[in-house]
Amino acid sequence: MACKSTTALLAIFAFAIPTLIGATEHIVGDDNGWTLGFNYTAWAQGKEFRVGDTLVFNYPIGDHNVIKVTGPDFKSCSVPSTAEPLTTGNDVIILATAGRKWYICGVDSGEGTHCDAGQKLVITVFDAEVEAPSPAMASDASAPSPAVMDIDVEADLVPSPAPISGETPNEQYYFFNRFLKV
Repeated sequence: MACKSTTALLAIFAFAIPTLIGATEHIVGDDNGWTLGFNYTAWAQGKEFRVGDTLVFNYPIGDHNVIKVTGPDFKSCSVPSTAEPLTTGNDVIILATAGRKWYICGVDSGEGTHCDAGQKLVITVFDAEVEAPSPAMASDASAPSPAVMDIDVEADLVPSPAPISGETPNEQYYFFNRFLKV
């Protein structure tokens, strides 16, 4: 039993320490939050996202959600059947690995999803110790399109402690993120 507790504490510290030592909390959309009618491509431009940083998606509960998807799903605004939308209205995602990351709102407005209306975000996450490329390099036309790159969709979900009886994995994720947010 002590071994499980020690492992859970180590997992907490593995993600909390980088946050305390210079990781950045990125409030997606700044004061606008995660909403319709906002240009998230322009918002992300010029920002450096690093392993250990966090993305915080703020929105009214029930109005939106956050779904991490692959490049092809981002391009087509498709919600994978296995996706577990984040729905707390204050969703925190720790950027645990380097690479392209894609997030969409999968709420259906009756005329398509909010993603279809432009509520989606793509970012590139860099290793904590590697210098990000200059904006000129980032816009190089020879660079691969983010829509065709493949990623591990689950890589950035924070590992959670052993399940508490009756909890779903999604509830554990939120509990763990709320704990780190305090």
